[in-house]
Amino acid sequence: MRHRLSASGRRLGTLAGLFGLGVLLWALTPHFLTVSNLLNVLEQTSINAVIAAGMTFVIISAGIDLSVGSLVAVAGVVLASTLHAGMPITIALAASLAVGFAFGLLNGLAITWGRLPPFIATLGMMSIARGCALLFTEGRPVSGFDPAFRSIATARLLGIPAPVFVTIAVYLMAHFVLAETRFGRYVYSMGGNEEATRLSGVNVRLHKTLVYGVSGLASAVAAVLLTARLNSAQPIAGIMYELDAIAATVIGGTSLMGGEGGLGGTIIGALIMGVLRNGLNLLGVSSFVQQIVIGLVIVFAVLIDTVLKARKG
Repeated sequence: MRHRLSASGRRLGTLAGLFGLGVLLWALTPHFLTVSNLLNVLEQTSINAVIAAGMTFVIISAGIDLSVGSLVAVAGVVLASTLHAGMPITIALAASLAVGFAFGLLNGLAITWGRLPPFIATLGMMSIARGCALLFTEGRPVSGFDPAFRSIATARLLGIPAPVFVTIAVYLMAHFVLAETRFGRYVYSMGGNEEATRLSGVNVRLHKTLVYGVSGLASAVAAVLLTARLNSAQPIAGIMYELDAIAATVIGGTSLMGGEGGLGGTIIGALIMGVLRNGLNLLGVSSFVQQIVIGLVIVFAVLIDTVLKARKG
């Protein structure tokens, strides 16, 4: 009960931070609190939010995935090339999702069977997947798709962009898996104490590998949204996406030490990142300065997590 109250308190604090940031930006620029801009924030946030959903599984299990941006690129170019080959949209989508899931499983296998630290395994995959995307397309973007495919990102329902509904669907499914299934309980258990989980009879290797598969699958879903939105798949897409995904997850209250966190906090963290970037753009802040601000936000979020952990100890 105490753990649940603590988690709820952190989510409320994060939500208060989002509200406070919104009020501050509203005071600084009249263009922030408009319907068109808020819808734009939601649309721009959707891609990072989807990646962060997969990252939440990884970090709760006490891991890290630095390859998500490169997986967005490789899944995107496979999707685009399949569409250009004249395949139906369903086949192209299945191919893209399968590629993202497969690369994620390779991450998991390198960590569980190869016994590599998650940082090293996914850092290597970051380079491997990016190289595959560049090799597959010979370094050139693949552009121009059928309007039916582009509607995945350009359509609107009740005035709300379609990617927002995709993001909601992803979070509902991910929340169900994390909160209501045995696999979800194992994710928390592995993050809390992996050895105790193994001694309890859980196949840790299998489930940890699947965790990274989930992260790769989420990256592929984000690749679909990005490709449809830009009408182009580029092998250099997704650079630094891992930074935003980790930031959204940690800001949302998921502990880098593992075993704690949830998707409710992650979506709020992703919105904070989206609002912050949008506000800085509206204020004309340089993109270089924005990187500094984002880095400071991550450090501050991790510092808070460390302090809270120390107090619990």
